[in-house]
Amino acid sequence: QVQLVESGGGLVQAGGSLRLSCVVSGLIFSKFGMGWFRQAPGKAREFVAAISWSGDMTYYADSVKGRFTMSRDNDNNSVYLQMISLKPEDTADYYCAVIRSAPSNGHYYVPDSYDFWGQGTQVIVSS
Repeated sequence: QVQLVESGGGLVQAGGSLRLSCVVSGLIFSKFGMGWFRQAPGKAREFVAAISWSGDMTYYADSVKGRFTMSRDNDNNSVYLQMISLKPEDTADYYCAVIRSAPSNGHYYVPDSYDFWGQGTQVIVSS
């Protein structure tokens, strides 16, 4: 049974930082790419960042480039999302997900490409 457990969310003031973590179990973690998505109330789930199985390729939404950094630790079956210079518009539930197959880079950006999802962790950025 594949499980993804996110943590690290919380309430932070604008300009602050948070580091999200996601621990994965039930599969060979080092074989698969990973992604972070977010969903604000009343809005569709949107791509935030993704990383290849080896960690040598990362992808970011334009809205977070230069502020968010995604990384992975294959020894600990974990991915991370370091977020700095947070803005109120970053407020959302954040989800990590596993992508088993990415025939092209474009697949990383699409929620339907992902096979397994966590339950999410809430991030609230106050102004």
